[in-house]
Amino acid sequence: MHAIWVISKRELNSFFDSLVSYIFIVVFLGIGGFFTWLFGSDIFLIGQATLQPFFSIAYFTLFFFIPALTMRMLAEEKRIGTIELLLTKAVSDWQVILGKFFACLILISVALALTLPYYITVWALGPIDHGAVWCGYFGMIMMSMAYIAIGLFASSITNNQIVSFLLALFIGVFFLIIFDVLASSFTGTVGQVLNFLSMSTHFDSISRGVIDSRDIIYFFSITFLGLMLAETSLSKRNIVE
Repeated sequence: MHAIWVISKRELNSFFDSLVSYIFIVVFLGIGGFFTWLFGSDIFLIGQATLQPFFSIAYFTLFFFIPALTMRMLAEEKRIGTIELLLTKAVSDWQVILGKFFACLILISVALALTLPYYITVWALGPIDHGAVWCGYFGMIMMSMAYIAIGLFASSITNNQIVSFLLALFIGVFFLIIFDVLASSFTGTVGQVLNFLSMSTHFDSISRGVIDSRDIIYFFSITFLGLMLAETSLSKRNIVE
């Protein structure tokens, strides 16, 4: 566990030593605040004390931001050769993957924590469903875990950051949109399976304040599968070398 934390701390220092984390947080807060308070189906338009407008826009914002964070995690280290130096240390492939995973998750958690003033302000405007709000934040964390794992897998199979970014988006768009669209075109078992694979189905359920074990299993399954594929990709590379 110590090795995982050391790697996570190293990645976090890398984030905060550059402008990456600051740009991510500022843009995330700016987009979230704009669509929550000023544009589209904002709080004043719907006339209800709720954070659903924020969760709706954050759902799509993180879809683009997370691949941008993960694209350099393994791809850049492979390109410049530092991954070999890292793997010669007394750490396993899993520890490297998990260390980078938790670094991204911590950064996203910080960004989400900085949106708590939105929650406090909306609460001051009128009665709010606190359970739905906290479930919404929980859903954002679950979704972020899945996207980070997908991003790390994409980053593990290439040494090009742009390719990693596009590949993560390509895989993610199936869970974000395509499975949902296909589910509406099929009935019976096929439709149910496609609906279950759609990330929006599970995120919407959680963000409404309903914690279902099937939703949690879904997000943890995608996260585990993505991390396992990333570790497998790293291991195969080591065997080849």
